[in-house]
Amino acid sequence: MRHKRTLVLLVILVAVVAASATAPLAAAGGVAVGSSADAAQSAGTDQAQPQSQSLPDAQPTLTQEDVSCEYPLELTDATGETITLEEAPDSVVALQASDAQTMYEIGAEDRLDGMPYSDATSGLDRGDRADVGDGWTVDHEQIIATNPDLILAANTTQAEDIETLRDEADFTVYHFSEAESIDDVRENVETTGALVDECDGADDTIDWMDDQLEIVETTLEDADRPLAYYTMGEDGMTAGTETFIDEILSTAGLENVAAEAGITGYEPINAETVVDADPEWVVYPDDREEPPIPDAAAEITAVEEDNAIAVDANRMNQPAPQVVLAVTSIVEEIHPEAYEGASAELEGSTASDDDGAGDADGTTDDGDTDDDSIPGFGVAAALAAVLAMLGLGARLR
Repeated sequence: MRHKRTLVLLVILVAVVAASATAPLAAAGGVAVGSSADAAQSAGTDQAQPQSQSLPDAQPTLTQEDVSCEYPLELTDATGETITLEEAPDSVVALQASDAQTMYEIGAEDRLDGMPYSDATSGLDRGDRADVGDGWTVDHEQIIATNPDLILAANTTQAEDIETLRDEADFTVYHFSEAESIDDVRENVETTGALVDECDGADDTIDWMDDQLEIVETTLEDADRPLAYYTMGEDGMTAGTETFIDEILSTAGLENVAAEAGITGYEPINAETVVDADPEWVVYPDDREEPPIPDAAAEITAVEEDNAIAVDANRMNQPAPQVVLAVTSIVEEIHPEAYEGASAELEGSTASDDDGAGDADGTTDDGDTDDDSIPGFGVAAALAAVLAMLGLGARLR
């Protein structure tokens, strides 16, 4: 299968060389962006995970208890595609920040050879890993050059990218279902562990998540639950029921205005509804300087009393293990006395690295992290990739 893939990749790369020589900007095509689902994601990050990108929402056939690190491994993903791994993958590419964060958290970063470069992964130690996109667009040519054994694709990945990488380039791609709860995040962690042969690390991560959440639940057992408005944009975009963000809020001891208003998923909320509810708190991701509140909703109690909480966007918006840290950071602000009483126990629990696994310093030395240029190869880079591909036989496994 890997030899067949090599031939396919050579054909694709030769086509890239030809396209680069005649029309350098042609590499910009083929990736559909700007859908209504994209609008629900926080600006500057890539994973509020609003909904699937035009793909059927088939659920994986195996439950968390069924998944194990035994090969051959067969799993069915959100597209309904059943993938088979004959052996544990040595090389993995993560298309979205949540995929990358999960790989680091479970201790599988040693086999991660490609990941998106964006603000959402700036806290991870990228090292010399290939830059495969920015979370919105996917650099197919870079992935082809990386030649991974497995590609992990969080739910916001575009359908066109899945089809190109799976059907045209013959890669094994696992597309995750939309995470609608913290339980779904746990399942994603467990599934990732099985896919990359890191079940022990996945189990340890889930145990840490559960320990933290159990401490929070016990701590807030008799606490008041003030009403809060989670704002994702000045257009009123928010998170309602059936979202992991709603569960972050409720687990942290808040009532969600959007849920009370009957909003499901990621949708705009009417400013008048927010004013009538008059929430005591505003919660927003910290990838902006101030809460993005619509002008028509600016007179609520939370704004007048400056009760606003900026939560780390990479914890709040990504369906990955650090959602737990989003919960505890909200508890610290909303219920400071309860948090103080539980802080020693929370810190004593086997801790996740606050930044996902590593220091971001030195990861942007090439200055490409915030590069908005169109992904693709020039002629020289494409030729280099072809030459590199000719030597791939030695690493095919």
